[in-house]
Amino acid sequence: MPNAGQPNAGADKPAYVTQLELAYGAPSQAAFGSAVFFEHVQADDDLAAAALAKYRYFTGDLWDRYGEEAWMGPWKEVYARKAGARKDIGSELRGITDIDARISAPMILDVVQGADRACEALAAAYDDPAVTELRVFNLGDGGAMSGILVAGRRSAGGGAKGEGSNEAIFLVFLLD
Repeated sequence: MPNAGQPNAGADKPAYVTQLELAYGAPSQAAFGSAVFFEHVQADDDLAAAALAKYRYFTGDLWDRYGEEAWMGPWKEVYARKAGARKDIGSELRGITDIDARISAPMILDVVQGADRACEALAAAYDDPAVTELRVFNLGDGGAMSGILVAGRRSAGGGAKGEGSNEAIFLVFLLD
């Protein structure tokens, strides 16, 4: 994996990543709004650890300014797609029961500019048959800022069980 959550800037991006970036933004350290991160990973790399690295990278200097304790207070997994479950990222996000995370889901599904195009990009990224893992995490600073991070892993070949090369896609959304 790239160092400390930094985006893999030199990587060739699949079309589904480009479409997701058009809807939600390219990798950044803006700490507000949304950004998409993509990287190549191994089948056994920890997706939650990679998601946390993207979260930390996205918050940039604010991570240190507010302190890790503030940012990690709300951090928790609020959804994990079960093996064999129907892949429907829109329904899955709308079905999140965690009260804090549930508030953010409509922001990336309905309120985003070009919502129809954005939802199509979400589906292309996270509902594809190659997606082998999907997890959603709650974000925030324990105060005014809240959001979610959607992390997905997809097999990019290398075996029937997903051995070898994989791709990971992360959508970070954080607003105050």
